[in-house]
Amino acid sequence: MTNTLITGANKGLGYETARRLIAAGHTVYVGSRDPERGRHAAARLGVGARAVQLDVTDDASVAAAVKTIEAEGGLDVLVNNAGIEARGPNNEVTGAADLTADAMREVFATNVFGTVRVTHAFLPLLRKSASPVVVNVSSGLASLTHVSDPAHPAAAYPGVAYPASKTAVNMITVQYAKAFPQMRINAVEPGFTATDLNGNTGTQTVEEGAEIIVRMAQLGPDGPTGGYFDVAGPLPW
Repeated sequence: MTNTLITGANKGLGYETARRLIAAGHTVYVGSRDPERGRHAAARLGVGARAVQLDVTDDASVAAAVKTIEAEGGLDVLVNNAGIEARGPNNEVTGAADLTADAMREVFATNVFGTVRVTHAFLPLLRKSASPVVVNVSSGLASLTHVSDPAHPAAAYPGVAYPASKTAVNMITVQYAKAFPQMRINAVEPGFTATDLNGNTGTQTVEEGAEIIVRMAQLGPDGPTGGYFDVAGPLPW
């Protein structure tokens, strides 16, 4: 049995990834900041889903989740999916002219520090697994190559905090993969998926977006590590 934790799994890409991995035979811990939403999501997902309260910005919440999952058999796969974007009062993306340090800090607290907090806390359990895997949900906007290319669609995105946070996640991925060669640790770009993060303006479904997350969550010991992938293959940093 493969035990998997997905952060931010009560909706969107996290929920769809949970559904697909349960269908593949995983026991999935549905990480949710709001315990009631997590319970409802786990109930909808059915057998194979277990709700766990998890706020990636809170040390005590993460520590409690570790104790729960350790007591129930440990962890094999970690999907760092929880993420936020800096947006204005009308849900518009915050561009460079309006970005404040506080807004940047808030985004990094979830997307970057949350990823490190959760990964660090679960490392002892992952290191006990016969085939440990970490999937960090990044973004195509994290690619400096693409964002700096005027001909690429990513170059038109005006936000600063979210792309910067996901570029940091890519670096975290590379460094963790080098530090723990026995694990498969990769960053993935789901694509522009219609979720609450973007006001459901994405151009693809959660089923399409979850494909690369699900694929990388099921890597074996001979799979790639320290990479950055979308559904078509490796992406440029």
